Amino acid sequence: MCYRCDQKNLDQQNLSQNPSKRSFLKLTAVSAIGLGLAGAGIATAQGKQSAKTSSKIPPKLENVLTPDQALERLMKGNERYVAGQSLPLNFHDVQDALVKGQNPYATILGCSDSRVSPEHCFDESHGDLFVARGAGNYITNDNIATIEYSVAVLNTPLIMVLGHESCGAVKAAIEAVDHHKDFPGHIQLLASAIAPAVRAVSDNSSSRLINVTKKNVIMTVERLRNKTPILDQYHDQKRIRVVGGLYHLDTGRVELIA
Repeated sequence: MCYRCDQKNLDQQNLSQNPSKRSFLKLTAVSAIGLGLAGAGIATAQGKQSAKTSSKIPPKLENVLTPDQALERLMKGNERYVAGQSLPLNFHDVQDALVKGQNPYATILGCSDSRVSPEHCFDESHGDLFVARGAGNYITNDNIATIEYSVAVLNTPLIMVLGHESCGAVKAAIEAVDHHKDFPGHIQLLASAIAPAVRAVSDNSSSRLINVTKKNVIMTVERLRNKTPILDQYHDQKRIRVVGGLYHLDTGRVELIA
């Protein structure tokens, strides 16, 4: 691990000695992008709510965001991560709030790849992200149900489909389509699920893998926006945003692609 400058180390030490500062900094950042919180009378910015919902104070106040604010916060977290300025994490800082429930501000449909952890690459803490992961970050009935739950029950305003460079699942799909390769067990099902993205990309250049990866993300985003009744309704009412991102392994940067 590399060491940062003395001043930065001192700042990080001060933060870690006072774990409540992480939440304070998050609240400050949220306020800076225009979120107004009014004590027990907090109203979520996602649209109309029942009296029962609006009267309940969310466990993590800083997670009450509009779809646009949620995306801005997510990307600012990635900027901190890329710059090596991730905020210190202490479970005890959020322990009491999370016992009461959860109100994550973003849902991530990501790949199972061990090099891409959403909580790390967006510099978030427990209770901030609702994450569904599977090799190739493609749609299954199970993760559709998971995402619908996050929207309809947890009121999450943002969904990101997160792909990444050098995805092994996408490589397998390309091998299956281009070279008719068969894979053992259930791996062939994975390759078949991503095959439509492979067929949608006609080039055979050295960029084929990354282009198919992007197309897989874009097609998944479009399906989530338009092909499921619950998400379609919320998206049409502008109560959620569905976006696509690509994680760059060499820099840690997440590029918005859809």
